[in-house]
Amino acid sequence: MYRVDINSDLGESFGAYTIANDGEIIKYVTSVNVACGMHAGDPVVMGNTVAAAKASGAAIGAHPGYPDLMGFGRRNMSVTPEEAKAYIKYQTGALLAFTLSAGVKMQHVKAHGALYNMAAVDAKLARAVAEAVAEVDGSLILLALAGSRMIDAGRECGLKVASEVFADRAYMDDGTLVPRSRPDSIIHDREAATGRVIEMVTTGKTTSVNGKVIEIRADSICVHGDNLQAVDFVRGIREALAKSGVEVMNLGAIL
Repeated sequence: MYRVDINSDLGESFGAYTIANDGEIIKYVTSVNVACGMHAGDPVVMGNTVAAAKASGAAIGAHPGYPDLMGFGRRNMSVTPEEAKAYIKYQTGALLAFTLSAGVKMQHVKAHGALYNMAAVDAKLARAVAEAVAEVDGSLILLALAGSRMIDAGRECGLKVASEVFADRAYMDDGTLVPRSRPDSIIHDREAATGRVIEMVTTGKTTSVNGKVIEIRADSICVHGDNLQAVDFVRGIREALAKSGVEVMNLGAIL
């Protein structure tokens, strides 16, 4: 029996600005990554997102990013590992206040955007992310790009690690994500995305943007909440997984 988690990055609205259709997406996911105010989100949105996740039964994780609200956390920044570590602790601690007050346990931490992608290949940055999570709460799961430096760093720090794959993103030959600056970085076809997901979960393989077959571990599937087709994508993926005999559950039940 194959088992997999489905996650989405939610709570990215802030102030008067609404981003994504969180209320619909949350119906189909088993884990939620909540923006913590630096790349998106705000205290009110954080509280509301935690409450919505609790009501839906989805597990909750912190989604910390670079302090880059205008760039949505997707611009590379030059920071020291010590600074990155402080950013992770600060944001995880902020969400922890909301989960504690809601009477739910935080399940995981997943870095956002440029911080996620840079730490995937930078050993020192990956170590900073993992250490920050471990020092806040060693029982938290580190959710990170499959095959990345963060997976290695999480294990070295004694954390449970979950390998993440992406339904709507294309891959390079080395297993990293195709940069968003490229027009072929996003997969817009729902059937293509669904087929890739089933392949990754059941065979442990996927095909890169250059046609190379690469090995990949899929503990959790991410569907980006800010993708305009996110609701259709996640609904279709959930249905396809069920038809393929794949059981969908949160990371805490898998690891």
